Amino acid sequence: MKKIFFALTLILGFGLLSYAGDKINILTSTSDLKSIAEFIGGDKVTVDSLGKGYQDPHFIDAKPSFMIKAKKADLFIVVGLELEIGYEELIIDGSRNPKIRFGQIGYLDVSNGASLLEIPTTKIDRSMGDVHPMGNPHYWLDPMNAKVIAFNIANRLSELSPDDEFYFKENLNKFNKKIDEKFAEWAEKLNPFNGKKIAVYHRSWPYFADRFGLDIACELEPKPGIPPSPGHLKDVIQKMRDENIKVILMEVFYDEKPARFVAEQTGAKLAIVPNSVGGTKEAKDYFSLIDAIVEKLAEAFSL
Repeated sequence: MKKIFFALTLILGFGLLSYAGDKINILTSTSDLKSIAEFIGGDKVTVDSLGKGYQDPHFIDAKPSFMIKAKKADLFIVVGLELEIGYEELIIDGSRNPKIRFGQIGYLDVSNGASLLEIPTTKIDRSMGDVHPMGNPHYWLDPMNAKVIAFNIANRLSELSPDDEFYFKENLNKFNKKIDEKFAEWAEKLNPFNGKKIAVYHRSWPYFADRFGLDIACELEPKPGIPPSPGHLKDVIQKMRDENIKVILMEVFYDEKPARFVAEQTGAKLAIVPNSVGGTKEAKDYFSLIDAIVEKLAEAFSL
């Protein structure tokens, strides 16, 4: 019996050591979360993303290949606030991976603790467009919320691999320090335009605008997620003329024609920017994503 017990102990011991040496397999819903998870996890993790930066994050197909990726995941990280509502459950169900179900340690909604905007105070319905009942989900575009995302990821990775807690927390400190350093640069470039009014295509930008002191005066979409109509564009053009709005900010994945038409009619400059990592070749990680947005905006204001 002692020999059997000793053999089992060795087997279990080697099994635990083997598991501890494995990298944590992370799947994220967006490329922004992938970038931050890679920074925090370092060489202790492998990270893949469902969405690409050049895609509209609201509309990702629940492909069988995504279910296979989810099946292998130790941790599934989502933006939350119902951004993934159209595909998340289908992918999790299709993966048959109990570790990444809602409420399990392998499921992480990083919106917890973020400063949220546009939380509806009245009852909403589909007639209002793509309105999110828990708040605007584009909170990652505020660099201070990126710190919250990184904090949540570091904590969960520490739970999954307690032996590496110090490593993850050190990377978190490095991330926060870099955010602070870069924020000083970003703010310096946009400070001359503090209080300026801009037009946007979709309501992706309230967090970015709020953090950098810009005023979103109008949207080319008549309602969130509803393509621009001629009648609405006519109203936008008039408003931009009346209020001397000279910059239109839009994402890389929308049809440029309506925005270019409005720009021609108003003399405004059109800044087409990525709103996620990988949206353009310049936006290689979270920091260069914000770099790209700031540079394009500052250039548009200066022309």
